[in-house]
Formats: sequence, C-alpha cells, structure tokens
Amino acid sequence: MPKRANISKPPLDYGAESIGQRLARLRKERGFTQVELAEHLGTGQSLITAYETDRRALSAEMVVRFAMALDVSTDELLQPKAAKKTLKKPSLKIVRRMERIESLPRRKQDALLTTIDAFLSTPSQRHP
Repeated sequence: MPKRANISKPPLDYGAESIGQRLARLRKERGFTQVELAEHLGTGQSLITAYETDRRALSAEMVVRFAMALDVSTDELLQPKAAKKTLKKPSLKIVRRMERIESLPRRKQDALLTTIDAFLSTPSQRHP
C-alpha cells in the first residue's frame, strides 16, 4: 500500500471574523443570551462560550443546530461572503417589542408610533 504524501493545507480564510465570532454576532443580532441559546439547543452555556471563542470546533450537526436556532442558513453561518448578501433580520428584542406593540389597542399603537416616528425623524447629534 503506497504511503500518502503529508501535504499540509493552508488554513481557511474566514475573513475579518472567525466562525466563533460570527456565531456570537448572529446570536446577539437575534437577541439571544448565551444561556437562552444553550437552553434552546439543549446544551450548556459553557459549550456556547467554547464555540464562540473558537476553543471548540463546530461539528456538522452543531452547524445545522445553530443555523436552525438562529434562523440563518448554514452558508451564512460558515461563509462570511454569503452573510453579506443576505438582508439583516431584526433582533429578537425588536421582534418581541413589535409583537407587544401590535397587541396594544389601536389608539395606543398610533400614539406610540407617532412618538417613535418623531424620535426617528429628529437628526441625531451624534450622527449628522
């Protein structure tokens, strides 16, 4: 049986952020804490930390589980260029607030939305 040549492969270039950093960013964008995501996945918070700090490599199964939990494609989770092509989804915090606003009586919704619109139309001093 012939011996295989020991060819070292160059490391993959994940762009400006590692897979763990991307996982943490996506989790935060969706409004999850590490504890909440761990509960959703049926695992411990320390394992989430290990993945997000790149101390533990993601298995194929965990890639799928994280993608499903965060409502992203596996491509978006693994490929930095694919993530740039997709539209940013509102965070879970924003979605929860929108749901609460929708449950208010119409009059209160209108008053709240008028206030929000006025706030958003006012030029920010920090952002010219």
